[in-house]
Amino acid sequence: MNHFTIKDIENLSGIKAHTLRIWEQRYQLFVPKRKESKHRYYDNEDLKHILRISQLYHNGVKISKIARLSDESIRSMTLGEEDKQSAGSYVHQLVEASIDFDEEAFEHAINKAFKQFGFEYTILNIVYVFLERVGLLWLTDHMIPAQEHFASNIIRRKIIAQIEMLKAAPLTSTDTYVLFTLEGEHHEIPLLLTHYLMKASGKRCIYMGIDLPFSDLKAYVMHKKPSHLYFHAITHLTEQSVDDWVTEISQLFKEQQIIMAGPLTKDVSQQHKNVRILYSLKEMLDFTKKV
Repeated sequence: MNHFTIKDIENLSGIKAHTLRIWEQRYQLFVPKRKESKHRYYDNEDLKHILRISQLYHNGVKISKIARLSDESIRSMTLGEEDKQSAGSYVHQLVEASIDFDEEAFEHAINKAFKQFGFEYTILNIVYVFLERVGLLWLTDHMIPAQEHFASNIIRRKIIAQIEMLKAAPLTSTDTYVLFTLEGEHHEIPLLLTHYLMKASGKRCIYMGIDLPFSDLKAYVMHKKPSHLYFHAITHLTEQSVDDWVTEISQLFKEQQIIMAGPLTKDVSQQHKNVRILYSLKEMLDFTKKV
């Protein structure tokens, strides 16, 4: 059983902590537990209940009306079979399913979102938002790593299936893009999305995957001489600074155009002629889709 602070609840539900406290006092919608230290906390069931309340509230249901509903009515209204739901509703459903390790519920929510919004919109506006929100908890140890693997692997399977089903667009040039993450980087979802978008836009891609040793990358580049190397960087696990290893990559592969994306781009301060930095999700999308 996980313990969540009111700040965790705020981050996941999109409801300000101040508002949550007012709802708690005025409507008795939820009652936090207290540790021996008297600090308040919320458990898994509290979080799920608040997520459902938030879902209804964000869909336009007044809090005074929600307060008159039974817990079961709130649950049935949020987890019903409506044909059309908001993107935020799907985010809440994914959070709840990941907390419970409920693969059937997780798959059901993401499949419905694909059907309603399409693959690309769902990944960018539902899955990414979900990952950002629960990532806050993974970083603070309020969700165990097994929950991260549970959710990420389902999402990973979905993207791979879309890549395999995708009818590639005609190649737009003779350029070849090698896609990878550096050794120690195991976050694959952004790289898979990049692969999908590049393939859909007619770019020739070689997918080398995550956690790629420099020796393997050098061997491939030596034999195939690709025009571009694309990597996504989220975690920084080495003693070497981000600037230093971007410099090292630039010098090792002087004949290639190197593209870096991901959160660690904010730590790059030095410029290199053969390195292009994509600082935002919008820049990444523009680059991958550009013909």
